[in-house]
Amino acid sequence: MSGCGAESGLISLDQALDKMITATPCLEVETLQLQQGLHRYLAEDIYAGIDLPLFSQSAVDGYALCTSGEIAAGEQFQLIGEIRAGQSADVTLQRGQAMRIFTGAPIPAGTTTVARQEIVQRMSSHLIQLETALKLHADIRDVGEEISQGQLLASAGQYLNIGAIAALSMAGIDQVQVYQQPKVAVLITGDEVAQSAADLQAGKIFDANAPLIAAWCQARHQPVHIVHVEDNKIALIRYFQQLQEEYDVIISTGGISVGDYDFIRPVALNAGFEQVFWKVKQKPGKPVLFAKYRKSANKFCHLLALPGNPAAVYVGMSIYTQTLLEVLQGQSQPLAWWTGQIQHDLKPDARERILRMAACFEDGVLKLHSLAKQQSHMLSNLMYANCLVRVPAHQPIQKGQCLKGIFIQH
Repeated sequence: MSGCGAESGLISLDQALDKMITATPCLEVETLQLQQGLHRYLAEDIYAGIDLPLFSQSAVDGYALCTSGEIAAGEQFQLIGEIRAGQSADVTLQRGQAMRIFTGAPIPAGTTTVARQEIVQRMSSHLIQLETALKLHADIRDVGEEISQGQLLASAGQYLNIGAIAALSMAGIDQVQVYQQPKVAVLITGDEVAQSAADLQAGKIFDANAPLIAAWCQARHQPVHIVHVEDNKIALIRYFQQLQEEYDVIISTGGISVGDYDFIRPVALNAGFEQVFWKVKQKPGKPVLFAKYRKSANKFCHLLALPGNPAAVYVGMSIYTQTLLEVLQGQSQPLAWWTGQIQHDLKPDARERILRMAACFEDGVLKLHSLAKQQSHMLSNLMYANCLVRVPAHQPIQKGQCLKGIFIQH
């Protein structure tokens, strides 16, 4: 089969990702207050220093009771006091005694069960009666039933989302060691980008790549510095000299193929970047380049150069940039490919295709529907797509066949 997909020397998408993961060391570690760690990745295992709950406590508002066995409806107890959350229980219940207790309050010694207030009738200020039968140890939260002291709470690599912050906070963790967040710069190259509507009359186009990358990074809580630069070798050399010492990652769009004005690769190599791979047998985004520059013994700047077509940029951000940023923060398997069932036939192609699709669950099966307008200069179907799906090269795909994909974040 002829065509650009048959070009010799191209590596596969999986080979490219493996090379990226192997060539990318983690960033350094820093210690933050737990509240500052949201959306970061742990660089340490965290173990519980306490039991949770810290003490046995009531799960409801009700009455702590002392009895020798299960309680029958109509049984009465002497009420000798109350205990609220935050108070200490310095009394021991004797058989036939009860204490008013509230949710989270410590269980008094001698308690055998707790009766929720809905099944208790107050007979007098010092006497209560159960309206229904009650088993032993009802509505008691035992010390350490959720977490035991010394138990592993979170492993290195854990993403600190809201739930993780809350869980660690409840366990008394106030500081965490996390990987540093990558410093990212973006070079949007091209003379064709319009700065105003009037520029469109001169054959220019509106810029989609800068807003796309800015929004993509914003959705992932990743700060980014974006620079526009014309297709000028001298200007690119100047920007590389400025950025490669300061940033951990440079992402560029455009100027990475073999045209007369594709300067990114030669400029990067002349600036000291070492090529890890260039050109991947995929569609869109074949001429992607990944390279690294050693700033010092243990510090690097990583270059991910993407083609200029917006769909190729989106695919490159979702697959390669996502992988790079996560590997820098301690993730060894950044992308979790799932499988779904395609709902129509697809024609073969010389390269593996990454298609924008709509996925939905029907009767427990993830079903995939490819969208129209898949060309690399088209983006309109991203308003309806929720996943990117890999279509193997050289294979006619039949309805019902399973394909690998990832969900995309909007």
